[in-house]
Amino acid sequence: MQISEVVLFTDGASRGNPGLAGAGVYITDTGGKKLVEKSLFLGKTTNNVAEYRALIIGLEEVIKINPSHVTVKMDSELIVKQLNGEYRVRNPGLLPLYRDAVERIEQINGIRVQHIPRNENREADRLANKAIDERE
Repeated sequence: MQISEVVLFTDGASRGNPGLAGAGVYITDTGGKKLVEKSLFLGKTTNNVAEYRALIIGLEEVIKINPSHVTVKMDSELIVKQLNGEYRVRNPGLLPLYRDAVERIEQINGIRVQHIPRNENREADRLANKAIDERE
């Protein structure tokens, strides 16, 4: 069965900046039914790197689902504005991650990237922090 539209929530967490970091990915259909839940420990990195890594992991999962429409929801205003062309990527450490994300975004039809308040991103945040808590 083809899923026509999904919502991708992503969040990166870093305890310290840089510090121990995790990525959280939560994908639902438009009715809110959970399709994918991922949590990944990233080692020691900055919060912005963790945010981008979470996004890239989420986009890889969306590509597997192959929906006709995707709404990406993130609480990182910086990354949303960079992806939407409102801000340039000035940090040389983020540029390869930005390019990686854009490359995946170009593989997805009907995608939009939207900034949401942190309290609307609880599941992805929980998963990112779970990755740090349960690190091996």
